[in-house]
Formats: sequence, structure tokens, C-alpha cells
Amino acid sequence: MTRYGYLGPEGTFTQMALHAWQPAQSREQVAFGSVDAALHALREREIDAAVVPIENSVEGGVSATLDALASGDPLIVTGEILVPITFVIAAREGVTLTDVRAVGSHSHAWAQVRGWAQQKIPDARYVPTLSTASAAADLAGGDTPFDAAVCAPVAAANHGLTVLADDIGDMASAVTRFVVVSRPEWLPRPTGFDKTTVVLYQRSDRAGGLLELLEQLAARGINMTRLESRPTKESMGSYCFSIDLEGHVQDARVGEALMSLHRVCAQVRFLGSYPAANGQAVSVDPLTSDPAFAEAADWLASIRNPGR
Repeated sequence: MTRYGYLGPEGTFTQMALHAWQPAQSREQVAFGSVDAALHALREREIDAAVVPIENSVEGGVSATLDALASGDPLIVTGEILVPITFVIAAREGVTLTDVRAVGSHSHAWAQVRGWAQQKIPDARYVPTLSTASAAADLAGGDTPFDAAVCAPVAAANHGLTVLADDIGDMASAVTRFVVVSRPEWLPRPTGFDKTTVVLYQRSDRAGGLLELLEQLAARGINMTRLESRPTKESMGSYCFSIDLEGHVQDARVGEALMSLHRVCAQVRFLGSYPAANGQAVSVDPLTSDPAFAEAADWLASIRNPGR
């Protein structure tokens, strides 16, 4: 039995991701009120792994997760899950859409239904909540500063709310990416369709600094799938870079790139190598393949050790 933490309460999209990751009978699930709380419990060994959102196809990176992984005791990503996102607007029995004056939901959810809201309930104000499921739970539980919630269909059903409109997302293809986070005690084996996540800290803020970092990847034929800057919180204008790249740390090209980044960066925070959820094989140029790196290493050895 494995104890998995997740961003709760019950009925969040994060819980849906956890259900997709592991059969219910093989794990115990523990809900937490925030990403920080879930990852803190993981660091304190109260749970064995945590499932948290990291990226949305509409809003981009989830800052709470990116920042929590970039600081504190090291953790690593060991897997990812992609969940299609479908929203409903729900209310207590007797409330109609024309009665709605305020809507509660998570900020990322609200960003994905703003267009619908402007058309259907233009005078309603938005009230931020910790999660879409907490908005539904609070609404069902009693007095709230909002009279409707944008949430997952399962959250509305769990709390006995009436669905006023379904499938209200502005983007029919919206997907949220969730990651499985563990303590750095093991590493998934290479599969050929892997991702590696790192956070890079510059030695100084100067012209061409980011280019120097990215050149370490480009020179080895490594493709990035995500690049975001995040404030280090040390001073105004101080940023680090959170990057997903194709490949596994066991791949020669990725290993050499990380060594070069370690040389030129103030800090490289390795956040794991893990199978990509889409299962698509990484395209590798023959000149940056493992055999190519091995042949180059043999050539250099022959020069350094003549006659052997």
C-alpha cells in the first residue's frame, strides 16, 4: 500500500489524475489543501508520493508547483498524467443562472471559462478559491461569498449541487498536466519517450546569459518542451528558469548537457527524468545519439593514450 497525497478536497481534477495513475486498491489517498502542504508532507515522509498540477494548456505553468519544487529539500518528478478538463457551473437547489451574482473557483479554472461567463453571466464577479472542488464543497456547506461554483462534474455530483450549465470551457481541447512527485531515492528507467525537468539559476544577470544556457542544449540536439522564468524571490529582477526537455539523464546527450549547465550555472536543480505521458518516442539526430557520443569518447581516449 502506497500513500499518495493530492491537491484536495475530494473531487478535484488532481484526484482524477491520481485515479488514472494508480488503481484505487493499490494505494491510500490523502487530500491536502494546497500544493505546498502536499509537498511538505512528502518531504516529512508522511506520504510516499504526491500528485500535483504543474501545467495547463491554456494558462501555462502552475506557479505554486513550480516554486515549491524549485525550493526546499530536493524532490523529483517520477511520472506525469494528462487530464482533459471539462467544467460545469453548479449551484444549490433553486438557484438559476439568472440568479448568479458571484462565482467561486480556482484561478486556472476561471481563466478557462471567462469567455463563457462574459456571454452568459456578464455581471457576475469572480471569487478565487483554493480549488474547484473546494468551491463546490463550500457552496454546498453553507454561507459563501458566491452563489455558484465552476468545478468538475464529479465535484458537483459529490456535493449534491445542481448543474446550471455543462461543458462551459472556452477551449474544448484544454488539458492539464499533473506530475507524480517522490523523494529522490530512485529514478525511473529510460524508456525512449522520456522528459527531464530542471531549474537553472544564473551566476549573474547579463546580456546573453539565457542564450548561454540554452546553447548547452541546442549543441547536443536536445529539444525543450517547456521554458518558463520564475522569480527567485531574492530581489526584483532575479529569475530562475524552469525547463522540460526531451530525453533521460541516462542518455549521453542529456548527461553531457547537464554537466555543462552545472559548470556555467550558479545552480542546477535536477527535478527528475520520467516517461512522457504521450508515449511518443524522442527523435534523436544520429550525430547526438549514445553511439555517437561513445565513438567520440573512444577517439579522445586514443589521442590521450597513444599506443594503447
